[in-house]
Amino acid sequence: MKIAVTGKGGVGKTTLAGALAVILSKKYRVYAIDADPDMNLAGSLGIHNSITPISKMKDLIKERTGAEPGSSFGEVFKMNPTISDLPESLSTDYDPEGRLKILVMGTVDKGGDGCVCPASVMLKAILRNLIIKKDEMVILDMEAGIEHLGRRTAEAVDIMIIVAEPGLKSLETASRIKKLATDIGIQNVIAVINKVSSEAEEKFVEDKLKEMDVSVLGSIPRDDLVVQADMEGHPLVDYSDSVALQSIEKIAEKIFNYVPSN
Repeated sequence: MKIAVTGKGGVGKTTLAGALAVILSKKYRVYAIDADPDMNLAGSLGIHNSITPISKMKDLIKERTGAEPGSSFGEVFKMNPTISDLPESLSTDYDPEGRLKILVMGTVDKGGDGCVCPASVMLKAILRNLIIKKDEMVILDMEAGIEHLGRRTAEAVDIMIIVAEPGLKSLETASRIKKLATDIGIQNVIAVINKVSSEAEEKFVEDKLKEMDVSVLGSIPRDDLVVQADMEGHPLVDYSDSVALQSIEKIAEKIFNYVPSN
């Protein structure tokens, strides 16, 4: 299964993506992909040693595409580089058994490089390989915009989870994501409501999501242990008393109900 987790910054999508990855790795081999420019996924899993994002691996990008990252406009390079070996070789193991592997994509941050360039071609090729060709579970921690998935890649994403919190700004972002996901052909767009403090808050968000034709997979209560885990630099799964973690475990059990059986 391929799951993309997205939402407005600060809503808790990285916490959800990381916790889901660990929970699901107990039964499946999982790739957790940090595709957010903020690159916080490894930290949310308690991994604080420096991980060089793929977008900064200039020698590798040149080797595979034939051009330097940030090369001048008009330089010829391979649009379909060979990358099938990279997800395995560039990933960081979360556990000794290698059931959960973490891959940090990084971002193309040179002005104007949102267009076609060697680094962006490389990142998109690796993402496409992971989503379309890998048999393992893949969980993508994404930025709010999802156009970079592209139409062909998006067809293989089983679920897009929008993380929303009580508040109109979060819901406005959710509405934009829903439209983008529909535009590029993602069939299963569902939501998780995070940081819920009351039934009134939960109902408010549910009603707004219903207007967008987005089903709610589950809700996560506001939990001080989430803040504590972040301050202490530990993964949420280390805090078994966390009500947020317990809710995410229930959400993990429900996920497969949203994917048609083959």
